[in-house]
Amino acid sequence: MYSEERKAEIRNLIGQKGSIEVNTLAELFQTSRETIRRDLSDLERQGALRRTHGGAMLDHSLTPPPESPVGERGVQQMEEKKLICQKAAGFICSNDTLFIDNSSTMIYLPQYIPADMHITILTNSINFLYETAKVNNYKWLLICLGGIFNSRNLSVHGSGAMKNAEPYYPTKTFISCTGISPINKIADSSPYEVELKRTMVDRAQEVFLLVDHTKFEKTGQVFLCDFDSVDHIITGPDFACLEGRGDFLNKTNIHLVMAEDA
Repeated sequence: MYSEERKAEIRNLIGQKGSIEVNTLAELFQTSRETIRRDLSDLERQGALRRTHGGAMLDHSLTPPPESPVGERGVQQMEEKKLICQKAAGFICSNDTLFIDNSSTMIYLPQYIPADMHITILTNSINFLYETAKVNNYKWLLICLGGIFNSRNLSVHGSGAMKNAEPYYPTKTFISCTGISPINKIADSSPYEVELKRTMVDRAQEVFLLVDHTKFEKTGQVFLCDFDSVDHIITGPDFACLEGRGDFLNKTNIHLVMAEDA
């Protein structure tokens, strides 16, 4: 069993039982106590639990609030997200291999990708695949990375997705996040998907972060990546109204792109 899959199971057990012991987990997963302790330390850093002597327990003061359903997130800042995706599509070239994450912003991207392009798209987003099906372009090779299905946000994650992603090195990775801040850098809300996103960020030739203006000076529960890992940030016209809250980006090498109203 892969580390992320085991940690996902540990999260589920803690959620069901409220607490659990290291020895019980080591026996259940047929692994060493040292491995379980490392898993628990990782989960504690993610805010999923609190370590105790000999085990761990659920701590509601640490546990992040559940991610909003994808349908709710999709309509938040909808017009701005459409403008962002329209701008992002302009960076896509024929013969690109793209990784597209499960963020609600990405569901608007397929309608703006030029129809005559031959591209390969890797994704863990069921919702994104549904939107590409509406376009029905035979020139696009779509690869669903598979894994454990999350019905709340229509994504897949876990060891299956990680293993299926191993052969690929995207020319461009498109991701979003929960928040960007000078202290916590680029942060996300889902510990289940973050390892896959990090892998696709590390392997990509170019990384694009697509975020609406509400994400600036905001944090998330899980560290995603540092500013050095991102080449471009594409945001909407409302970024200009932030009154300096995005000025910390001036100290990075990120290329900031603002989508504009038509």
